[in-house]
Amino acid sequence: MRIAELSRHTGVPVPTIKYYLREGLLPAGELTSPNQARYDDRHVQRLRLVRVLLDIGRLPIATIRQLLAALDEPDPDVHKVLGHALPSAVANKDSIDPDAVRRERQRIDELVQKRGWLVGPEAPARQAAAEVLAAFEQVGADVSMLLGQYADAVETIAVYDLQFVGRAGTPEGMLHAAVVGSILGDSLLAALRRMAEEHESAKKFGIRGDDC
Repeated sequence: MRIAELSRHTGVPVPTIKYYLREGLLPAGELTSPNQARYDDRHVQRLRLVRVLLDIGRLPIATIRQLLAALDEPDPDVHKVLGHALPSAVANKDSIDPDAVRRERQRIDELVQKRGWLVGPEAPARQAAAEVLAAFEQVGADVSMLLGQYADAVETIAVYDLQFVGRAGTPEGMLHAAVVGSILGDSLLAALRRMAEEHESAKKFGIRGDDC
């Protein structure tokens, strides 16, 4: 297909496709003349992945270029690529007491060791979890019980997440599924959590008037 057809197929404007080509985010097409190239399904899949990484993952161009280069290696380390692509940041962390973060980081490290989780010592999610716990501490909330219960729940969720990712088959497809599943999955989990909390609240405290 020509670049105009590739644009129609993916919904990505031609100037944007040309920009991705210049930035090395999209492999060059097969030249059919000095000014024309042919593209195929691989370009369609790569374009969709780039859009997911940009629009949903909010990753910088330079990071995406590195991820795609790693994916294009003969034997890509999918585990490492996924780790660099998935977000684990916490909003407003600058307002959290650094001493509290250090204390909670130790608690997170102990949790990882106790559960035998294969999580790298420099994994951003360790620090992100410590910052969340420190924020809880800062508002006077003891989450000791919740921490263990949430850990139980996310172990099950992680199994389902990786089943979803694994169905994609190819490294590129798995990266696409991981970013979509992680970010949109977080939103889905939050919405389902709110519904379940409303249900439990209604059972515990009862429903009054037209609340339900």
